[in-house]
Amino acid sequence: MAEHPNVTVVRELMEAFNAGDDDRIRASMADDVKWHMIGGETLVGLEALAGAMSAMDDDFSIETDVHDIVGNDEHVVALVQATVRAGEQEFSYRTAEIAHVEDGKVTERWAFSDDTEAINEFFGQFS
Repeated sequence: MAEHPNVTVVRELMEAFNAGDDDRIRASMADDVKWHMIGGETLVGLEALAGAMSAMDDDFSIETDVHDIVGNDEHVVALVQATVRAGEQEFSYRTAEIAHVEDGKVTERWAFSDDTEAINEFFGQFS
């Protein structure tokens, strides 16, 4: 059975994050994407998301390992193990990444984690 096209969009977005490929990341999302941060604010638009990501320096990377991914004509859910490296620090956590996909682009993203407080504490040091 072939993978649903929306699943492919999200899978390729995760691969772009792993590769640090900003062009592919941007191409995977709508210009007015709504990106709901785990336990935090909602960023609206590619520029707002890029601005939030720019607070992290070149020694920063996020690697996603997709455990499973399912989707339909509107939504995709990916079960993900994420590992963040920032200089000498490393932090891992699990999320359920939920994306609304329309016309081949992520238009909205939510994520729910196994430890929101630890995630906010770790990422808070970079803002």
